[in-house]
Amino acid sequence: MPVFNEDNTIEQMLISSLKNNGWKYVPAEELPRNYSDVMVEPMVKEALIRLNPEIAEEPSRADEVIYKLRTIILSVQAHNLVTQNELFKKMMFETNSYPFGKDGRMIPIRFFGTLTKENLALNEYVVTNQWVYPQAEGGKRLDIVLLINGFPVVIGELKTPVRNAITWLDAASDIAAYEKSIPQMFVTNVFNFGTEGKCYRYGSVNMPVNMWGPWHTPTHKTEGGLADVKISVEDMITPAKVMDIFQFFTMFATDKKYRKYKIICRYQQFEGANLIVDRVVAGYPKKGLIWHFQGSGKSLLMVFAAQKLRMLPELKNPTVVIVDDRIDLETQITATFNASDIPGLASASSKEELIDFFRGDMRKILITTIFKFGEVNGELNPRDNIILMVDEAHRTQEGDLGEKMRTALPNAFFFGLTGTPINRIDKNTFLTFGAEEDRSGYMSKYSFSDSIRDGATLPLHFEPVPVELHVDQDNLDRAFAELTEGLTEAERAELSQKVNMKAIMYNPSRIRKVCEHIAKHYREKIEPNGYKGQVVVYDRECCLMYKKVLDEIMGSNATTIVMDTNNDKEDRYKEFRRDRDAEAKLLDYFREPTSPLKLVIVTSKLLTGFDAPILQAMYLDKPMKDHTLLQAICRTNRTYDQGKTYGLIVDYIGIFDNVAKALDFDENTMKRIITNIEEIKKQFPALLKKCLSYFMGVDRTQEGWEGLMAAQECLPNNKIKDAFAADYRVLNRAYDVLSPDQFLSPYKFDYQWLSRVYESVKPTDGRGGLIWAALGAKTIELVHQNVSVGETKEDEDILSLDADLIDDFLTDRQDAKKKAKKIEINLVAKILKHANEPRFKKLGEKLEELREKHEQGLITSIEFLKLLLDLAKEAVQAEQEVVPVQEVDKGVAALTELFNGVRNQSTPVIVERIVKDIDDIVKIVRFDGWQSTTAGKQEVKKALRSVVWIKYKIKDKDVFDKAYGYIEQYY
Repeated sequence: MPVFNEDNTIEQMLISSLKNNGWKYVPAEELPRNYSDVMVEPMVKEALIRLNPEIAEEPSRADEVIYKLRTIILSVQAHNLVTQNELFKKMMFETNSYPFGKDGRMIPIRFFGTLTKENLALNEYVVTNQWVYPQAEGGKRLDIVLLINGFPVVIGELKTPVRNAITWLDAASDIAAYEKSIPQMFVTNVFNFGTEGKCYRYGSVNMPVNMWGPWHTPTHKTEGGLADVKISVEDMITPAKVMDIFQFFTMFATDKKYRKYKIICRYQQFEGANLIVDRVVAGYPKKGLIWHFQGSGKSLLMVFAAQKLRMLPELKNPTVVIVDDRIDLETQITATFNASDIPGLASASSKEELIDFFRGDMRKILITTIFKFGEVNGELNPRDNIILMVDEAHRTQEGDLGEKMRTALPNAFFFGLTGTPINRIDKNTFLTFGAEEDRSGYMSKYSFSDSIRDGATLPLHFEPVPVELHVDQDNLDRAFAELTEGLTEAERAELSQKVNMKAIMYNPSRIRKVCEHIAKHYREKIEPNGYKGQVVVYDRECCLMYKKVLDEIMGSNATTIVMDTNNDKEDRYKEFRRDRDAEAKLLDYFREPTSPLKLVIVTSKLLTGFDAPILQAMYLDKPMKDHTLLQAICRTNRTYDQGKTYGLIVDYIGIFDNVAKALDFDENTMKRIITNIEEIKKQFPALLKKCLSYFMGVDRTQEGWEGLMAAQECLPNNKIKDAFAADYRVLNRAYDVLSPDQFLSPYKFDYQWLSRVYESVKPTDGRGGLIWAALGAKTIELVHQNVSVGETKEDEDILSLDADLIDDFLTDRQDAKKKAKKIEINLVAKILKHANEPRFKKLGEKLEELREKHEQGLITSIEFLKLLLDLAKEAVQAEQEVVPVQEVDKGVAALTELFNGVRNQSTPVIVERIVKDIDDIVKIVRFDGWQSTTAGKQEVKKALRSVVWIKYKIKDKDVFDKAYGYIEQYY
């Protein structure tokens, strides 16, 4: 029977595809390098001689360059990998001058042929496999390495295509581990990829694996087999595209904590930016419209396009203009450009600055607003190498703004970008930006479903609220029509604005009910998972009213208002007046998982351009429609962690009673991305039944390890386990969306039972991250409500036996199987309990190897039990050494004593809960030696304050100081 494995399937297919793509295959052992070399130095030297006449006339100069490169590579450490990676790129394309000219003059040298077909042909492109670094014995073995001119620029990790639970995510995790253990191999890296033969994903150095993206072509967007991986690889990993990505589509940025990170383009950004560049280079057509869905990276697309346009010599030093539609330039676009360390940035926030910029013929990247063009008349600059990219094009063509831009810059290129589809009746936008050559109206389109399929954004669910909180606009409109019979349309419209909605939205009784519902919903459904919310209300006055009631229910620290405080003549909103820096600081505070700020109340601010991945729920109590509505609800769709699988809109207005009416776009597309929670309720019983079907005949009321063993025997091999895991994950997502709805009550017992079985059979070595993912917080809480899986006592008799005497003790093979299962279940429980400890991770890997050997018939049940016993003993010993329980207990005991003393009628503290909260939060923020650093002390005090002062309202300084003293002593 033929055997399919990683080597003879995915690896050979990839090498074959890459050979057809212009890469020369050379086996790793035939490359002229030592195992300790990162660069293939003879190839680097040949390229330097080939590309630089000055080095060709004196080849020893190449050695001088190579020594310098070697220093960058060898001086890298895991913590500064991104910095060294950036330094390497700069040396390749920017700071590459050497004293090789006449009389020692500094001249730039070339490491690569770039841009043109002729230049690219001067490079040497090699693919190799099973590359070993840093030494033959015990070195890491990299599956696929691609070299350009001797530099390893792409590393690929491959996994078997015949096991469901082994996925590209395991390959990506291996790369992440290599970046820590052998960072030298990644200094020259452009990107990495991982595949198991079904899905292909890629990412840049130090990119969290959950952010790795797929690569699709305009005509092929499905995946699930070798043929799909082949299409992705053959489209992305061509010599020309790797060079293009290297030079123009990777960037380095700095986050707000001054940490460097690397950005690489997604396929839709690569496609969209290059379409803009190609039109500018060709000189025709001079416009185009791009629709890329909210949250899929339009700002970065503009950064990549601007970067490439500015670097192309044939464009003769062009001017690139980013036109924003918001007066406040502190937007996502500006932030993205500023964070990306792009040189030559300018901004024009006044009419005078705009005029000076164009009349002065500046050759930079300008960021300005559409409204500034509305203030100028006549021509500003006739040059034809000015390129404008207009953000949210559909909203910015009010009046004659588009016309004014064209008059000011008559020969410029105009590209419009939008995150929402252009409404069918919006002829204006198509007229201004749509090129006749683009049949669909768009030069590039990346839709809702594309974005969700790729994991760039999350699906949206909406949840209707109790009827008494619901504003029935249809009935309201009918009643209003009867009331205002005889008035003109203008009079009715004016009266409607003043009376109709305000009368409802300002109703104190309704506001209280809505706020009570928001607080309850947030505490039960959103907060347990660590996410935050946004409350969208009718107007500024409503902001104040909702804040007042929410303060009473949740405490004043849990909410804040972010609003425009202009035209505030009475100083009603003075308390919430902030400058840009203060607002930015507040929003960063909101983004912090540990901050007590849970809800931001808004009316129009933060509904566009606000990016907070921690935001999951929007409590919507304001009438909106079309672009405004879609942009607002998409604040919740940003990816955050593996637990966040959707954005949630809680609809108090009834907007989503008719999705097609609220969003005047393609109805079927909208239904695919916006799901009513009622639909999930309908599906839940069938999902549960499907999972239970794996365990026909099992008594789900039987407790202890015997009951668990009966369930596990229904999953006899990896194939069935993986199938169960995939079905259970769908059920788990549905449960987390619905919880804690009373609807779940009749299903809770069976769901809890399935969750425990899932935890007990989950691989303990962390493999299969997509199928065997961590459970949601609500499920974990449910599982732990009763005795956790495997918490039966160790069988001391068995553990104390020497493994060599086991044959005498166990004569019955069936008994051996039962004993083995019991020990295995207990061992899994121990490993999962200490999942973050390196020793237990290693034990998990050993257990998985052992399971697989037993399953494949390579060892007998008796041998399996002997080896299990060895692992169990190792686990007991590790638990005693790794977890200093007594020390932790001393701290917990001291804190318990302290808070028992504080307890009285005025502070009804549940001691166990407050001590647990302190224990949990302090363990997260502290680190070894924290007591001797100011930052460490501040972090611990901040964490303690959030529990004692804010959560439990104990404002006694003496209690706080004592609690901190105990923590300093015992933690």
